[in-house]
Amino acid sequence: MEQMRPSTIREILKVTAQPEVISFAGGLPAPELFPVAEVRAAADEVLVQHGSRALQYSQSEGYPGLREWIAAEVGRRGIKAAMDDVLVTNGSQQVLDLAGKLFLNPGDVVLTENPTYLAAIQAFQTFEARFVPVPTDEHGLIPEALPALIKQHRPKFLYTIPNFQNPTGITLTAARREALARIAAEHKLLVLEDDPYGKLRYHGADIPPIKHWDTAGQVLYASTFSKTIAPGLRTGWVVAPPEIFSRLLILKQASDLHTSSFDQLVAYTYLTKFDQTAHLEKIRRAYGERYEVLDGALRAAMPAGFSWTKPEGGMFLWITGPANLDALELLQRAIAKKVAFVPGRDFFPADAGKNYLRLNYSNSTPERIREGVSRLAALCRG
Repeated sequence: MEQMRPSTIREILKVTAQPEVISFAGGLPAPELFPVAEVRAAADEVLVQHGSRALQYSQSEGYPGLREWIAAEVGRRGIKAAMDDVLVTNGSQQVLDLAGKLFLNPGDVVLTENPTYLAAIQAFQTFEARFVPVPTDEHGLIPEALPALIKQHRPKFLYTIPNFQNPTGITLTAARREALARIAAEHKLLVLEDDPYGKLRYHGADIPPIKHWDTAGQVLYASTFSKTIAPGLRTGWVVAPPEIFSRLLILKQASDLHTSSFDQLVAYTYLTKFDQTAHLEKIRRAYGERYEVLDGALRAAMPAGFSWTKPEGGMFLWITGPANLDALELLQRAIAKKVAFVPGRDFFPADAGKNYLRLNYSNSTPERIREGVSRLAALCRG
């Protein structure tokens, strides 16, 4: 539990609440892009048409209409699924908690990308898991490294974010996804595929999920509406094979009975009555512009010795600094200059990542991005 490093996160959250601070720290979608009017209209319709039902207890699997919509949506992404394969959750974050409850005992091993999502580390640490990183390069995790790791560590599962990974922004190639699914089948490795950012692509072509190549039922596929509608709805899902679905359902029932009936009905009404395609395009254009502004500002201002990823979508960019850089010390100086980021060490399960920074660009205007990079680059130049 010590590896959660809560003091770093507390410090960042404390300062980013100040409006004068330019924050690259949070993993927040842009609030000005939330479809407020459409969600309000959807909520009004739900209360008028389904008021008592929306405010009542409901089934733990989720609202059937929403589950059918999700099954059709993952089909469009390349996954064969029926409504009965879909469990609605409180965001995809709950899927991590349920997976930990189902599969992990103290000392069990979880394979992860290196680095990986901070909140996944925290979720699995509550079950006293051990983390073994899979070698990773600019194309994502390296599947060929998995057989030896599986033989040595006998992991309970692999956790991966193949699209615009948090924190690096890297996307796993199609060839590696196919290879990963094949290796998982051969070695009976369970894969937890977390895909919160897949619909946020603004360059290049979509790549099918790992689950697309899953012929052996070894892949759990999780996603969410937090990035495509709004995180306040707290509505996500997991697609799972029947034998795992039934056990996840029992844990879901014991945890919270069900995801909010009202939130599910609002999400379903929004998705079926309004033009989500146009809304997604609006998000993609905005985030693509903000990425280009951030990348351009970094190229213009950062000193030699710094490099960064070139994401084709998502919300994050990953900076590698000189080997002697202490990103935590840089953060303290940055906070004094009213700019914030997340030090890279918080995304490594072990004590590593001293010279890395994660920058979020979805939640800042182009003007604030330019000014924030100017302040940060000045500090990096010394």
